Parts: sequence; C-alpha cells; structure tokens
Amino acid sequence: MTTPAASKGRPGTAVTPIDLLASSVHLRPGGAIHATRRTADPDEDGWRLTAFHARTGADVHADHWEVHPEAEELVSCLIGKMRLYLRPERPGQQEEEIRLTAGTAVIVPRGRWHRIELDIPSNVLAVTLPRGSRLEKRPEPQDVGRGA
Repeated sequence: MTTPAASKGRPGTAVTPIDLLASSVHLRPGGAIHATRRTADPDEDGWRLTAFHARTGADVHADHWEVHPEAEELVSCLIGKMRLYLRPERPGQQEEEIRLTAGTAVIVPRGRWHRIELDIPSNVLAVTLPRGSRLEKRPEPQDVGRGA
C-alpha cells in the first residue's frame, strides 16, 4: 500500500509496491492516485481501478447484471478467458456476447447492464466511476418468459 505522503508525490517520499489483487486504486481529480484496502462502496467518488483473480462465477457475480450510470467501464482480461454479456436493450433481443482472452479489454457503455462469465480462472482488471453502481439478480433460466 502507498502511504499518504507517497500518494501526494512529494519529492523524497518512499515509492512502494501495491498489491493490486488486495487493493483499490483511486484516480483522483488533479492527478492524484491513492491505493486503499479494497472496499465495495458504490457511492465513492472518483475513478477506481480494481484487479482481482476470479476462480468461479461467484467471483464475478455471474448470476447478476451490473450497471454503472455515471461512466463507462473498462473491463480487461489480464490472464485467462472469459465472456462479457450486454443485456438486451429492447424486448426480443438477444444478449450480446464479447469474448475476452488474456491481454484484451472492452469498454462497456455508460448505463449499459452487463455481466461476466468465466471460461477458465482469470485475472480481471476493471476501471470505472463506482458512484451509483447497481447489481440486479438475473432470473433463473426456467423463469425466463414467465414474467419472473
């Protein structure tokens, strides 16, 4: 983790490694970058960079749709293989599937519901403004078409 002094870029301060898999990196107005212990606060101000290792669908909340109303989101597969799905914008449309392999990324449009499914365990990097982000449980396959 960085120290408060190091995050302000003062000359002569220590520069230390950041464990990206255990931290959130906050990109602040004015160019400041600050690393903190990971939190799930969707109302936090400022851009947040989050990297994590996902072993199962539960690690990427594959059974939920997610939306970020304040900004686009960069989602990158650093290691592994996964699929990002965009929820249909109109009834009758199919989910849009984007395949991501190691070293690829996608920009999810602002306000677009999306979800991730893993093909194999993967390291994921995401950057967005978390303020106002929401999750919505996906209906079970047997409930689709029954108004659930």
